[in-house]
Formats: sequence, C-alpha cells, structure tokens
Amino acid sequence: MWPTWEMVRYQVRISGGSLRGRRLRVASDPKLRPLSDRARQALFNLLGDAVPRRAFYDLFAGTGAVGIEALSRGASTATFVERDTATARRIVEHLNRFGVGDRGRVRIADAYRWVGRHAFPTEPVNVFVGPPFDDLRHRSDELERQLTRLQDRLPPLSTVVVQTEAGMPAPLPRIDSWRQRRYGRTVLWLWTRPQAVVSPASTADGPGPQGQAQPQTHQADD
Repeated sequence: MWPTWEMVRYQVRISGGSLRGRRLRVASDPKLRPLSDRARQALFNLLGDAVPRRAFYDLFAGTGAVGIEALSRGASTATFVERDTATARRIVEHLNRFGVGDRGRVRIADAYRWVGRHAFPTEPVNVFVGPPFDDLRHRSDELERQLTRLQDRLPPLSTVVVQTEAGMPAPLPRIDSWRQRRYGRTVLWLWTRPQAVVSPASTADGPGPQGQAQPQTHQADD
C-alpha cells in the first residue's frame, strides 16, 4: 500500500539510465538515510562501466534508491537487504511499478548476518553499504567486521562503496586501501578487490578456483 500524500515528505529521483526521471515516493522516516541525488549520481559516475551486466547489492537498503538506480543503469540484478518488513515491501512496490521486478531480489534480513551467509557469485559484483547513523555511532566494530568479511569473500575486481558522514569515524578495515570522495556532508569510500595473482606453479598444475518473476521478500537469511 502506498503511503498517503499527507505522509510523504519528499521524492527521490532516478538520475540516469532507462528509468531516468522516475521518482520514488518516500514516507518521512527518521531511520531512513537516503543518498542525495547529487551523491548518488556521483557514485554511479565513479563506478562507470563497472555497473552494466554486474550483480549489485544494496545493504541496509532503506528506500532502495541506490539499487534501483543500479538496475536503471544496466546492472544484471540488484539484491536489496533490509531488515524492516514494511520498508522492504515498499522496495518491492517500486520495483513492480517501474517494471524491473524480474531483476530485483528483496531480502528481509539483518545485513550483518546476511553477509556471512550469502554465496556471492564468482564474477565481479558491486556492493553498496549505507548503514544507519546509529550503527555508525554505536556498532562501528561490528561494521568493520562486516566489511572485513566482504573483502575476504567477494571475487576479484568487485567494488565495495560505504556511505559515512563527515565528522564521524569511518569503520573501515585497512583504511589506506580505500578511496574517499565527499559530497556535502556525505562521504563515500570505495574499495576494489585486486585481481588474483596466479603463480607459475599453479598455472602449470591447471586452472585455479573459479519467464518474468515478481520480486519476493524472504524472511530468512540466504
């Protein structure tokens, strides 16, 4: 069910791709921290050609605007991880309304536990992590552990982007390996997993490790 117009405080606009100009109607909620239009456009300019045909993950998805923008710009799929049931259902409504429901997967789950359980694909992916303010303040150690798990589990050439706030500590593992960009009070941190180096010995021994469905919400973690 859409929020009534009396509840709506703002709209979030898709800035590029096939859905450019479409707007998400967002109910006022102090727990949501949507990326501004300017910062979201800058994010996808930074990712550039790494978006089309790649899987995209929107953790702490909130409005789902970042993942929907990824679909608009050609991502093969977008997985939205959001623990609030009502918020997750609104993401499904927007996916259906915009005609991209066949490429969207909404998971009702705690993002911290989900990261440790999900089986990521073997090809490169993009992951956006936009934790709530309270998590940045009070769960920074847990956030850092989550990001460490991501760095260890993602395939080579995958990119992780973390949204933090100016003036707040950034809970990033191996912080010197991250690139920083600032847009007003929003700070984006980017990290790309290096290409795996294949040793001559492993090369000699053989290769190393290697219909439209409506989006659904899943209560259990993957």
